[in-house]
Amino acid sequence: MRKLIVLEFITLDGIMQAPGGPEEDTSDDFEYGGWTVPYFDDFSGKVMAEQMKSPFELLLGRKTYDIFASYWPHHSENWLGVNEAKKYVVSHEDMKLEWENSILLKENVVEEIKKLKQQDGPDLKVWGSGNLVQTLMKHDLVDELWLKIFPITLGKGKRLFAEGTIPSAFELIDSKVSPTGVIVANYKRAGEVKTGSF
Repeated sequence: MRKLIVLEFITLDGIMQAPGGPEEDTSDDFEYGGWTVPYFDDFSGKVMAEQMKSPFELLLGRKTYDIFASYWPHHSENWLGVNEAKKYVVSHEDMKLEWENSILLKENVVEEIKKLKQQDGPDLKVWGSGNLVQTLMKHDLVDELWLKIFPITLGKGKRLFAEGTIPSAFELIDSKVSPTGVIVANYKRAGEVKTGSF
């Protein structure tokens, strides 16, 4: 069985929308696209290089796939193995998948993802893909969260922990802080939520 790992850039108030550029996702009049850029430095570059290492397969929502497919095939020297890796794309609609090794998941998506997790192979990594992540969390399919938490609040925008979130315990397995104040925190799923009293 392989792990399903969700990798996200988020703000202190949990916003994950359009971290990489002003035009990335302007839905609902989001005006802060590119909010991660001022915080990137050599430290962040090393973290990203480590998290993008092969082997891996990608599990992506339609919008993130479109963004990736328009960029990475032409810049694969910056993400070795991304063109060769399998890309599973979740969409309710038919779509043309021109990026090599891309496979559409349209029917019985949750069951298909459960089957993928049961197979031998590299870990499944989910970047961005906000709507898909809500489905994954709702069905308890996320094994690890690799978060980059930026020292900024935006107040509105698509949130990582939204309508799909269920009560879940996680264990911190790695953490570090960049010179610009970005907290890199990796968590693994750790069973049910426990409660108590003082």
